[in-house]
Amino acid sequence: SCSIMLLEVFLVLGTVIIYFLLSKKKEETLPFKEGWWGKGQKPDTEEDTTVWPFKVETTEEELSDLFRRLDHARFTEPLENSCFHYGTNSMYLRKVISYWKNQFNWKKQVEVLNKYPQFKTKIQGIDIHFVHVKPPRLPEGQSAKPLLMVHGWPGSFYEFYKIIPLLTDPASHGLSDEHIFEVICPSIPGYGFSEAPHKKDFNSVSAASIFYELMLRLGFNEFYAQGGDWGWLICTNLAQIAPNHMKGLHLNLASVTNMGFTHLLSILLGRYLPGLFGFQDEDVRRMFPFLKKGLYRILLESGYAHIQATKPDTVGCGLNDSPVGLAAYILEKFSTWTDLEFHNLEDGGLERKFNLDDLLTNIMIYWVSGCIVSSMRFYKENLQKGIGTQKHERLTVQVPTGIASFPNEVMHTPQAWAQKKYTNIVSFHFMPRGGHFAALEEPELLAEDILQFVGKVEKEQLWRKK
Repeated sequence: SCSIMLLEVFLVLGTVIIYFLLSKKKEETLPFKEGWWGKGQKPDTEEDTTVWPFKVETTEEELSDLFRRLDHARFTEPLENSCFHYGTNSMYLRKVISYWKNQFNWKKQVEVLNKYPQFKTKIQGIDIHFVHVKPPRLPEGQSAKPLLMVHGWPGSFYEFYKIIPLLTDPASHGLSDEHIFEVICPSIPGYGFSEAPHKKDFNSVSAASIFYELMLRLGFNEFYAQGGDWGWLICTNLAQIAPNHMKGLHLNLASVTNMGFTHLLSILLGRYLPGLFGFQDEDVRRMFPFLKKGLYRILLESGYAHIQATKPDTVGCGLNDSPVGLAAYILEKFSTWTDLEFHNLEDGGLERKFNLDDLLTNIMIYWVSGCIVSSMRFYKENLQKGIGTQKHERLTVQVPTGIASFPNEVMHTPQAWAQKKYTNIVSFHFMPRGGHFAALEEPELLAEDILQFVGKVEKEQLWRKK
């Protein structure tokens, strides 16, 4: 009986080992998430796959309600010389609100929003909004490359309006027209004009699954994807779900959620032995001293994420009810995430890199669609199970990847770290300037980086060698 027991132990061990060897191979892709996010029971009927045109429209009632609220705003006196150290400075906020009431022309901005074709289509029970721009002209024998661009929080599809012409018509903007794109910018469900999920558990994998279905529905079997902020995670998940459909993944933010032992060691010793951990001089400059540029910075800048990952609906009540509160909340991010040093300025440096028309257009997208609460819930859905616990966090990405690393991003990820997750990085560039909202702040720099990345992938047909 002893030998039988030994045999059983060996069989079990063997099975476990074989299972792990085989499952390792199988684990390469992420399962497509077949969700249904509509109201109530899922109907038995097949989903209507029609795509219909959409235009942004606002009523006079909506606008008069907005102005009434702006007129009745209650401001708090800021502390003397506090700049943006306590958040949005209310003296400067008064100026923004005054501009919003007296100069900002929403009707003109609606025309700007509607200058690119927009559409809606129902996927997994909710209406998905997207911008779809085809190239105005194509050189002989060239075809447009489909590019999915995904925004984040507290941004919107509007973040891409300055970069779209550079990608769909590069020649007219002094860029190489070797590669020309057909750009698809969807609104994440619960953001802007995409319907919010009505059920719990709508996370980045759910969004990636919906956008995958969107691309297939539009007839794109092979495409590129680009993202920063949540767009980084959604496009990463999409690369894990559909590696054979994605030719290349371009990111202007690459965060690593699974920290291994070598990561921790590199935090302790990377400053003194950069070569050992594959750090460049620029990595060392951006990361150290780590307490100040890593830990304290995360603690100082992540309060909003703790709230949104735990109780989004509570604080959301105030933001959805007060346009001034909404503007203060969103503008603070556009200040700090564009340049951390801007918190030392009375006006948060907001008009150094952006103009008020663009900033208020983004805020108006949140206001008129009433989406701030549903946009904040995305944090809870993605973070409630804890960091590092999701299957997608353990999986690598094999799709050819390009990373544009902007110097003013709140947290820096060195290529040595990114490489563990993105095993096929074909281009990694330290950008000369710019922060978190790269497409809006530095559209030319980002467009050039996307173009050179795609050039590399196409020239060497890298997606075929995955």
